[in-house]
Amino acid sequence: MSNSRWGRARRWIRARPGDVVDVFVYVVVLNLAIEYLPSVISESFTLSLLTALLLKIALELVILIKTEILRRLKAATTKRAKVVAALSLWLVAVGSKLVVLWLVDVVFGDRVSLGGFIPVTLLVLALLAGRSAVRRLLFEAGDAGLG
Repeated sequence: MSNSRWGRARRWIRARPGDVVDVFVYVVVLNLAIEYLPSVISESFTLSLLTALLLKIALELVILIKTEILRRLKAATTKRAKVVAALSLWLVAVGSKLVVLWLVDVVFGDRVSLGGFIPVTLLVLALLAGRSAVRRLLFEAGDAGLG
């Protein structure tokens, strides 16, 4: 990678320390799950690191989608619009776990397994709780990079 690309990457990382912290938290939580949940498997630490990065990207997209749906739910003025938004929120909440399982299978095959729907749901909850706790510990509410 050229110095120019490394410079851009460094600037992006420095501008978003929360994202870097999230990946580290996800690696720790994922490896604890690998250690204590027999259905969660990774053949190597490198694969668990790459899985944590994939989970970070996927969960950020899910959070963006859920935020937009919640915005629409709050702005809804008709019962029909509220029901559609609420059903959409439920669909994203459930469907996102299935998408995560599919992504991990497509990208890593048999080398990484997040178990099934229940283990991945528990894992996602633990990832988000860990992320939230560490961000509260390390950052002030107005700090840059908390996105």
